[in-house]
Amino acid sequence: MSERGSGVLQANWPTPPGVHAFTTLRSGPGVSAPPFDRFNLGSRCGDDPLTVEANRRALVEAYGLPAAPCWLRQVHGTGVVRLTTLAGAPHAGATSVASPPPRTTQTSAGGDLPEEAGESSRLTSLLPGLELSETDAEPEADAAVTSTPGVVLAILTADCLPVVFAAADGSEIAAAHAGWRGLAKGVLEATVAAMHTPPAAVTAWLGPAAGPQAYEVGEEVFEAFVAPHPAAAHAFIATRRDHWHVDLYALARQRLLAAGVHDIHGGGLCTISDRAAFYSHRRDQRTGRMATVVWRT
Repeated sequence: MSERGSGVLQANWPTPPGVHAFTTLRSGPGVSAPPFDRFNLGSRCGDDPLTVEANRRALVEAYGLPAAPCWLRQVHGTGVVRLTTLAGAPHAGATSVASPPPRTTQTSAGGDLPEEAGESSRLTSLLPGLELSETDAEPEADAAVTSTPGVVLAILTADCLPVVFAAADGSEIAAAHAGWRGLAKGVLEATVAAMHTPPAAVTAWLGPAAGPQAYEVGEEVFEAFVAPHPAAAHAFIATRRDHWHVDLYALARQRLLAAGVHDIHGGGLCTISDRAAFYSHRRDQRTGRMATVVWRT
């Protein structure tokens, strides 16, 4: 079980040298009012923008982050970017490793809405086909990779699965947002492929997500996984006609193993069931977002 304390859930993995990773809890040092109470870090879920800004400053200050996180414009796709400069730097850089697919929206069958964040990271190298303004410069992607010390990668979730990666020697890190859509499309495989580290030398941690005892999905989700990969059926338990409980953790492990990553940790938590600790879009609809962050020193 991951270690909780002081408003964060520490990654429970064999920590690579110089790598730091955790997921925030809703009880952290934030000031958001209900239903976003209190440490909401998502700027596009309906919370007051100034409050979110204050919470994001508290994230950096309270937990000793070396820089502001590099937020992504998450769209439940497979886009991966490589970040090379600290967020807010005048000449920040990002390159597209995998072109993002068209935007997707929630259906009744699956996970939370696109979890997008609003703090500009002042990127100057753009994704293909994407124009970024000076005040809205997050790359549209669902995963990020870096080898640069001090760059803080961040994923926002409220039921979707955040996955953190690190080279065993601490030389490279990555983070991915794996809702059911992105997971089915291959966002974890795309992230592993974007890393310079061989998959066999990569360690992964699965952060808190909707758990198999509470996350019920419909036929669309079942077919998205099982039609192309029949072995994925083991992650589904029928609940009623054309509905199943799905184990996102099992699906993620299956895909990571197939991609060559064998050192996998985490899992076993449920954002839907643990109201005190986690935001859950499935449970509450209108709610905040946790952040999973990782950086190397």
